Amino acid sequence: MYQNSYRPLTQFSMFPPVIKNLLILNGLAFLATMTPVLSRVLVQWFALWPIGNAGFPGGFASFLPWQLVTYSFLHGGFTHLLFNMFALWLFGVQIENTWGSRRFTIFYFVCVIGAGLIQLIVASSSGTVYPTVGASGGVFGILLAFGMMFPNQPIYIYFLFPIKAKWLVIMYGVLELWAAVTGTQAGVANFAHLGGMLFGFLLIQYWRGKLPIRPGRTMYW
Repeated sequence: MYQNSYRPLTQFSMFPPVIKNLLILNGLAFLATMTPVLSRVLVQWFALWPIGNAGFPGGFASFLPWQLVTYSFLHGGFTHLLFNMFALWLFGVQIENTWGSRRFTIFYFVCVIGAGLIQLIVASSSGTVYPTVGASGGVFGILLAFGMMFPNQPIYIYFLFPIKAKWLVIMYGVLELWAAVTGTQAGVANFAHLGGMLFGFLLIQYWRGKLPIRPGRTMYW
């Protein structure tokens, strides 16, 4: 049992390599979208579009497989980018330092792709044509992992009001579910956020040996 168990890393870094590279790539992608010509090309080819052809100024845009990853590097504005990257850094640092970069990378992109799949189903069935962008699906997966790994660690809302991580995750999950069902947040991919949390939870349960299919090495904490 000991040989098959997962032993986390002990070295701590404020900017572990995967998070550092994600911050850089997202920042560079945002700078590219500030150029009108590049912005049009990036949104047309790399944002997540519903299945089937969709009208786009000067042409067409439709779903392409790589969009399930590339949409996460594009953002709708500086505030959107800032909040996502800050949350990725804030909650992801301890996770990458604990899990290691390889496992963190797998987890993050499983959440991104899972969020994209859920959003693809919702957007393609709604009949409304719009692209989805943002790293929120991956970030919400990271938030879930943080709450499961460090449930009692206090998080300071607005740097003033402490709340335990587990309650913060539950609160966000309930709010996202309510917003997704009621449609009260127009333009926000709430189902994608929930998808990121769902796929993150399933992957963690798989790694912990809680699903019928078990991994070669079981992760404990």
